[in-house]
Amino acid sequence: MKSKLFTPLTIFALGSLILSACGSLGAPASDAAPTDIPIVITDTDVVAEGRVVPNDSANLSFKIAGQVTEVLITEGDTVEVGQVIARLDNSEQLQSAIANAEAELLNAQQARDALLENAKVNSAAALQAIADARDAVRDADRYLNNLNAGSRDTDIDLAKADVAILKDQLDEAREDYKPYENKPEDDVKRATFLSRFAQAEQLYKDAVRKLNNLQGDPSKIDMDVAEANLAVAEAQLLLALQNYDEVSSTPDPDDLAAVEARIKATEAGLVSAQAALKNIELVAPFDGKIVDLTITVGEQVAPGVTAAVLADFSQWIVETDDLTEIEIPEVSVGQSVTVVPDALPDLELTGTVERISDVFEEKRGDITYTARIKLNQEDERLRWGMTVVVTFEK
Repeated sequence: MKSKLFTPLTIFALGSLILSACGSLGAPASDAAPTDIPIVITDTDVVAEGRVVPNDSANLSFKIAGQVTEVLITEGDTVEVGQVIARLDNSEQLQSAIANAEAELLNAQQARDALLENAKVNSAAALQAIADARDAVRDADRYLNNLNAGSRDTDIDLAKADVAILKDQLDEAREDYKPYENKPEDDVKRATFLSRFAQAEQLYKDAVRKLNNLQGDPSKIDMDVAEANLAVAEAQLLLALQNYDEVSSTPDPDDLAAVEARIKATEAGLVSAQAALKNIELVAPFDGKIVDLTITVGEQVAPGVTAAVLADFSQWIVETDDLTEIEIPEVSVGQSVTVVPDALPDLELTGTVERISDVFEEKRGDITYTARIKLNQEDERLRWGMTVVVTFEK
């Protein structure tokens, strides 16, 4: 234990008081002005009491109540950060809940993706419908104009060429079909050549009809049909434009809001299930040694009650106990100290002030602050909780 010794300033003050008292008893009062007592500044090192502690320590406890189903370590074992020390029951149910929540989240995300994708597809289809409608308007208008203006020679020549080509194709298809004409109707080759012949015949008839139309004057019926076709094409274009205005590249806001709410709810459920699974596990928050283990398999534990004590003995630390507000100005971070354990008076260690607390404590009527000191040496005789005398060097 440290002793608070009389400093030169204290001795000087006591001597002054004694001399003053003697003068007042043996001499008459004087009118001379009193002499000021000079301030004496000493160069004495600051001495404080402290205690040896590990670099870090923690009282570990479960956040929820439950029955201990697994204890994976024993007292005295070293553990790594994140290592599971013990578990409570309900592990399988919670893992199942996590799996279900993950599956539901995936389904909700896929539903949102489908909404977005369908909106893009609908928008693209609406644009294509507009393009098709404009082509139909252009063709109908061109046909009507041709009827009104009469056919151009180039169009008639092209139509005659089409008729000639299609006539040759029709004759060839007819010749290919003749050998199979009397075959049974279910004969595959007969059916194939008959289909080709019928298609060639229809194309030829259409070409002849087109040529006749180009070469002849349009009838009133032809004009009425052409005008009606143009009106229909224009109406379809208007409908396509209106439909595009109604179709957006983004999904319906209500549908999107509903699926987003579903995703958020599922994510919250997943986080809750994961947190619940973590709460049934006692996990090491840092590397260290289990110095006290108070739980056993089958035991019912309460939340917040210490189940194990973890300590990091990789570095010994000294924490002071009685640095007063008068002494603390003489202490600074990085300052060198000497440390002597009360139980090992022959052992003198050195250290460095690593941190000084910002919060004060009131002990034995004094305002005190805690200084954290990192020891520079190790000694196998040191134990957690040993008291020491710390001397802060000037």
